[in-house]
Amino acid sequence: MYAKLALAFILATSAAATPFGPAKTKNAAKAKYMNKLVRGAKPTKRSQLGRKLDGADEDYIPDISTYSLKFEQCQFVKAYDDEMADNEEAGTILATKRFVVFKLCPTDSESCSYNYGEYLIDMETYLEAYVQYVQEQQEEFCKTCDEACEQEEEAEEEEAEEEDGGRRLDDANQYANYDCSCVETCEAIENMEENGYIDATEFLECQAIVDDDDGQLFAGPYCSGGEKIKIGVFSDENCMYIDSGKSVDDYLVDGDGVAIKLSYGLLKETYNADAPVSCLVVEEEDENANDDEDEKEPEIVELCEQLYEEAAKCEKIHGFDNEYADYAEYENQYAQEETVCDFISAVKSGTYTETGDINIYGGSSTVAGASGATGGQKFFLTVFILSTVGLAVYAAMLHSQLTKGDKADLSKQGGAMA
Repeated sequence: MYAKLALAFILATSAAATPFGPAKTKNAAKAKYMNKLVRGAKPTKRSQLGRKLDGADEDYIPDISTYSLKFEQCQFVKAYDDEMADNEEAGTILATKRFVVFKLCPTDSESCSYNYGEYLIDMETYLEAYVQYVQEQQEEFCKTCDEACEQEEEAEEEEAEEEDGGRRLDDANQYANYDCSCVETCEAIENMEENGYIDATEFLECQAIVDDDDGQLFAGPYCSGGEKIKIGVFSDENCMYIDSGKSVDDYLVDGDGVAIKLSYGLLKETYNADAPVSCLVVEEEDENANDDEDEKEPEIVELCEQLYEEAAKCEKIHGFDNEYADYAEYENQYAQEETVCDFISAVKSGTYTETGDINIYGGSSTVAGASGATGGQKFFLTVFILSTVGLAVYAAMLHSQLTKGDKADLSKQGGAMA
């Protein structure tokens, strides 16, 4: 009984210490409610990163245009959940939370060691925003490819008919000498299903892939080794319990029952740490622009803007220049930034296994300024514990022998206690 109460207390305390549990304050509840209301809204330039507090500089807008967004790590974390606790059929009170850690690094810096921000966001929001960005980039790429290569083809035809005219057309062609190897790539993307593939981003939400007499299996994203996001097979409809022995490719078929495979081309871009996304929108130069006009405010890439708004922030300890403290909806986060930083450190340090359980073996790492035990320290601690237990057992044996010896001596003497 006491063990159960102790466990419940530890879980409740852990949940309360985590900034991602149920909201307990009026500010947090209001922020959560407002976030739901404006989730689909498109912010204007004047409201890019929130509403300002009374007395704040009306002309100030946090500027992240000089930063680039970079994936750092993904992690599953099992934590206490109210809904799971109330569900008698759940069989557990722990729900799997999926997180992604990313950075905003100075674009003009080769390293990301100072003046950067570190952020944590749920994987669903991260993937939804990032995949949309990558899809738009891919569409624009193929559109430009088609246009450029059509002009190249026309130029070659003109050149074949009239050499001089062809050269003049080439000079006027903004895509002259364009690399048209992109055509093959874009055709492969367009004909993906005909070639026996389905885009992995079709499974960003947990969905059934098998429903027969042997039971149901589901597919959804999971964090592989902290460095990659893949699509895995799960045994439950919430994609909490992964079956690492199964592959999604073994269960996918097209409308004709022919086996198909996943294509990870788009999904890989969401965790490509070697290709950070610049948060500055680069506009084409306008030849008719007036030099005397006031410089326009830098425009932020929507992906950076959305993830920055919705993520938990750890900035002050990294010397991040652009504070968000003057914005009403960030007031609660600002007050808990130290807690957020501690949690991000715990996520990165190996505190949790790939499936989200507490890593009982630990690791040689630092969490919030405290060093974890090294392998040597763990060895000597184990020896100390075993030695202590051994000495306790030996002492008990000696005590037992001495007690029996005293009784034996008394019986031989025929004596009695007065």
